[in-house]
Amino acid sequence: MTEAAFWDDLAVKYSKKAVPDPEAFERKIAITKGLMRPEHVVLEIGCGTGSLALRLAPCAAQFHGLDISPEMIRIAREKARDTANVTFHAGPFDDSFTTFGPGTVDGICAYSILHLLHDRPAVLRRIFDLLAPGGFFVSSTACLDNTWVPYRPLLTVMRWLGKAPYVGFLSTEVLLAEIAEAGFVDVQTPDVGAAKAVAFVTARRPG
Repeated sequence: MTEAAFWDDLAVKYSKKAVPDPEAFERKIAITKGLMRPEHVVLEIGCGTGSLALRLAPCAAQFHGLDISPEMIRIAREKARDTANVTFHAGPFDDSFTTFGPGTVDGICAYSILHLLHDRPAVLRRIFDLLAPGGFFVSSTACLDNTWVPYRPLLTVMRWLGKAPYVGFLSTEVLLAEIAEAGFVDVQTPDVGAAKAVAFVTARRPG
């Protein structure tokens, strides 16, 4: 099963799933909104069914969401049918995504997606490249190496059974190093009260 097909199968259930830590999630949203300006063009990668995009869109001129799952995007478009400044795109975040050129995006959000990517450093470099000078980057990432819970064997078995997607294992320290190596500055980890296994990070492209 491809990654897109895996998430297609989960899309309806995912769209109805409650946020696991609502208080931390609201703090993340508040911080992200604080980085946005009314004239901004903002992109969310791994937007799922669009719930976060619709929360953030009122703070931007244009908000774009991208997800590898066509079914997730179908649901997102249904949710956004009365929201004029939101556009959703189905496809991978690679060279085939040509909606934006280098240096043309004011902000990029990556909530709950970086740990699901096979080549995280390459994605971070692409994010950096798309951002305009001074543009912001926000991520919320599962860092399962932060905990003693034996996620690795559990997820390996679940993946064999087709019950879990690919999950990369990393610590907050590794994630911060990768973000800095991609060229970002002002890399910060605001305390939002999230679980230890989740790293919330803000950064910006110099300029």
